[in-house]
Amino acid sequence: QVQLVESGGGTVQPGGFLRLTCAVSGTISGFYAMNWYRQAPGKQRELLTTITSEGDTDYTPSVKDRFTISRDITKNMVYLQMNRMKPEDTAVYYCNLARVEVGVRRDYWGQGTQVTVSS
Repeated sequence: QVQLVESGGGTVQPGGFLRLTCAVSGTISGFYAMNWYRQAPGKQRELLTTITSEGDTDYTPSVKDRFTISRDITKNMVYLQMNRMKPEDTAVYYCNLARVEVGVRRDYWGQGTQVTVSS
Protein backbone atom coordinates (compact mmCIF):
# COMPACT_ATOMS: atom_id res chain seq x y z
CA GLN A 1 0.00 0.00 0.00
CA VAL A 2 1.37 3.41 -0.99
CA GLN A 3 1.01 6.36 1.36
CA LEU A 4 1.79 9.98 0.62
CA VAL A 5 2.21 12.74 3.19
CA GLU A 6 2.66 16.38 2.18
CA SER A 7 4.29 19.04 4.30
CA GLY A 8 5.70 22.52 3.93
CA GLY A 9 2.58 24.55 3.29
CA GLY A 10 1.93 27.88 4.93
CA THR A 11 1.48 31.57 4.27
CA VAL A 12 3.89 33.52 2.14
CA GLN A 13 3.92 37.05 0.75
CA PRO A 14 3.63 37.68 -2.98
CA GLY A 15 7.02 37.23 -4.60
CA GLY A 16 8.09 34.82 -1.89
CA PHE A 17 8.87 31.12 -2.01
CA LEU A 18 7.94 27.83 -0.39
CA ARG A 19 9.10 24.26 -0.75
CA LEU A 20 6.60 21.45 -0.40
CA THR A 21 7.66 17.94 0.45
CA CYS A 22 5.89 14.68 -0.29
CA ALA A 23 7.03 11.69 1.73
CA VAL A 24 6.30 8.43 -0.08
CA SER A 25 6.04 5.09 1.69
CA GLY A 26 5.15 1.64 0.46
CA THR A 27 6.25 -0.51 -2.45
CA ILE A 28 7.01 1.51 -5.55
CA SER A 29 8.36 -0.21 -8.63
CA GLY A 30 8.02 -0.16 -12.36
CA PHE A 31 6.87 2.87 -14.25
CA TYR A 32 4.98 5.54 -12.35
CA ALA A 33 4.42 9.27 -12.30
CA MET A 34 4.66 11.54 -9.29
CA ASN A 35 2.48 14.60 -9.63
CA TRP A 36 1.66 17.79 -7.80
CA TYR A 37 -1.90 19.10 -8.06
CA ARG A 38 -3.63 22.03 -6.47
CA GLN A 39 -7.21 22.97 -5.83
CA ALA A 40 -8.33 26.51 -5.17
CA PRO A 41 -11.70 27.28 -3.56
CA GLY A 42 -14.50 26.83 -6.04
CA LYS A 43 -12.19 25.45 -8.73
CA GLN A 44 -11.33 22.03 -10.08
CA ARG A 45 -8.19 20.24 -9.05
CA GLU A 46 -5.38 21.26 -11.40
CA LEU A 47 -2.32 19.25 -12.43
CA LEU A 48 0.80 21.39 -12.04
CA THR A 49 3.80 19.21 -12.67
CA THR A 50 4.96 15.64 -13.14
CA ILE A 51 8.13 13.66 -12.66
CA THR A 52 8.19 10.11 -13.93
CA SER A 53 10.07 7.12 -12.59
CA GLU A 54 12.52 7.72 -15.43
CA GLY A 55 13.13 11.30 -14.32
CA ASP A 56 11.25 13.09 -17.07
CA THR A 57 9.44 16.24 -15.99
CA ASP A 58 6.57 18.31 -17.31
CA TYR A 59 4.85 21.50 -16.18
CA THR A 60 1.64 23.32 -16.84
CA PRO A 61 2.39 26.69 -18.50
CA SER A 62 1.17 28.79 -15.58
CA VAL A 63 3.93 27.49 -13.27
CA LYS A 64 6.63 26.38 -15.68
CA ASP A 65 9.03 29.24 -15.03
CA ARG A 66 8.38 29.48 -11.29
CA PHE A 67 7.91 25.97 -9.91
CA THR A 68 10.35 23.07 -9.95
CA ILE A 69 9.65 19.43 -9.19
CA SER A 70 12.44 17.22 -7.96
CA ARG A 71 12.95 14.00 -6.06
CA ASP A 72 15.35 12.19 -3.81
CA ILE A 73 14.98 8.48 -4.57
CA THR A 74 17.15 7.46 -1.63
CA LYS A 75 14.78 9.21 0.77
CA ASN A 76 11.53 8.49 -1.14
CA MET A 77 10.81 12.20 -1.24
CA VAL A 78 9.36 14.43 -3.92
CA TYR A 79 9.64 18.19 -3.71
CA LEU A 80 7.91 21.19 -5.20
CA GLN A 81 9.96 24.37 -5.09
CA MET A 82 7.69 27.37 -5.65
CA ASN A 83 9.28 30.74 -6.42
CA ARG A 84 7.93 34.20 -7.23
CA MET A 85 4.63 33.20 -5.79
CA LYS A 86 1.40 34.97 -6.64
CA PRO A 87 -1.93 35.35 -4.83
CA GLU A 88 -3.48 33.07 -7.44
CA ASP A 89 -1.21 30.28 -6.23
CA THR A 90 -3.33 30.10 -3.09
CA ALA A 91 -4.78 26.59 -2.92
CA VAL A 92 -4.55 23.22 -1.26
CA TYR A 93 -1.64 21.36 -2.81
CA TYR A 94 -1.75 17.59 -3.25
CA CYS A 95 0.90 15.01 -3.98
CA ASN A 96 -0.18 12.17 -6.23
CA LEU A 97 1.31 8.91 -7.46
CA ALA A 98 -0.21 7.41 -10.57
CA ARG A 99 0.64 3.99 -11.95
CA VAL A 100 -0.93 1.09 -13.74
CA GLU A 101 -1.82 -1.92 -11.59
CA VAL A 102 -3.11 -5.05 -13.29
CA GLY A 103 -3.91 -3.03 -16.41
CA VAL A 104 -5.82 -0.30 -14.58
CA ARG A 105 -4.65 3.18 -13.60
CA ARG A 106 -4.44 3.59 -9.85
CA ASP A 107 -4.03 6.95 -8.11
CA TYR A 108 -2.73 7.53 -4.61
CA TRP A 109 -3.21 10.88 -2.89
CA GLY A 110 -1.85 12.71 0.07
CA GLN A 111 -4.06 14.64 2.46
CA GLY A 112 -3.08 18.01 1.02
CA THR A 113 -1.32 21.03 2.43
CA GLN A 114 -2.66 24.58 2.42
CA VAL A 115 -0.66 27.30 0.69
CA THR A 116 -1.73 30.91 1.04
CA VAL A 117 -0.10 33.80 -0.78
CA SER A 118 -1.10 37.07 0.79
CA SER A 119 0.39 40.34 1.91
